[in-house]
Amino acid sequence: MKQTFISFDISADGKKLENLTFTGYWRCSGKLEQTVLGPEKSFAVVNNKVDGSISEPEDGGATAIRYEIHATFKGNKAEGDFRMNINALGCDTYKLTWTAQAK
Repeated sequence: MKQTFISFDISADGKKLENLTFTGYWRCSGKLEQTVLGPEKSFAVVNNKVDGSISEPEDGGATAIRYEIHATFKGNKAEGDFRMNINALGCDTYKLTWTAQAK
């Protein structure tokens, strides 16, 4: 979707994907809504890859925001997919495929 962005930082030691931020549109209860959200926690980078999910708050049950990201890093470029959802509220970005390049 146009005007939808994902940004993140890689820690200086290359072991964490942090400051993940989704800026864009997602569907909530059938309506298109604009939002800016991201987890407070970071994702582990192992062998130049990230494969994981974070739910916040951890004990939030069906109302927790779930962030899922899969990424592969090669030099100053990355690619992967991302999904963010809240089951109880019917909010979902659905699977988004992305590419990135270091600034």
